[in-house]
Amino acid sequence: MNRNFEAWLKTFRDSINDYDYYTDFAKVYEHAEQFKPEIYLLNSLVGSENIERDFENLLAKYPACLKAIPILLAVRSDEISCRDINYNFNKPNQSAEQYKYFMRATGLFDLLQNRIVANLYDYVTGVEVGLDSNGRKNRGGHQMENLVEKFLNAAGVTYYKEIYLADVEKMFGLDLSTISAQGTSTKRFDFVVKTSDKVFGIETNFYASGGSKLNETARSYKMIAEESKNISGFKFVWITDGKGWKSARKNLKETFLVLDTLYNIADLEDGIFRELFND
Repeated sequence: MNRNFEAWLKTFRDSINDYDYYTDFAKVYEHAEQFKPEIYLLNSLVGSENIERDFENLLAKYPACLKAIPILLAVRSDEISCRDINYNFNKPNQSAEQYKYFMRATGLFDLLQNRIVANLYDYVTGVEVGLDSNGRKNRGGHQMENLVEKFLNAAGVTYYKEIYLADVEKMFGLDLSTISAQGTSTKRFDFVVKTSDKVFGIETNFYASGGSKLNETARSYKMIAEESKNISGFKFVWITDGKGWKSARKNLKETFLVLDTLYNIADLEDGIFRELFND
């Protein structure tokens, strides 16, 4: 089947983001709940007229309240180092005076005493929302895998997820040395599909924006495509999409011309898996 690259590229999507891509609120609430008792203890300091005295008294009676301090600074760790001092907030290793100095120097006393926040639990929830934004990259990567997996399930094929190349060789008795740099590569396929007469190694990705990584990816997959052509019983498949490719179209086109199993989401919707795996 002859395919036109430019027509194919025009079907690329701007985004595949689900509604839970931006913030995973279930995880946000879970993290905030971990320190809920300690957060409410520290919340008693909001508006204190003598916050250093009240903090010292709170620390003497409820030393566990220290556990919630790192998250007030958007830090997910029991330890924080400042200059040459290492503060442990799970197993106190400093004097009350030193922890008071920490609270004063970091601005936390000011935050609490001057009622900049009225409710620390609400504040921590907001902090967790901010920290969760760092997880978008991972969620974005998994979204394409999840999308492809839905089409694999619809095709009714046997497949395996995240399988290293060496394991594919052992499982199916294949010699993939030409694409594993003679066994030195630690490459992993996102999916491996086994049909009656062939094994398919599948890579998936989605690029919403451009960058040098796209060119590197296209070159790498072009090499795999060329090196795998003579491997009996094996076929390399690449499924990619995203408007980022429009700025890296040259390298993508080079791979498109040598890899007849390079597909996008539109191809999946058109039933390419049923055609490919029943061929």
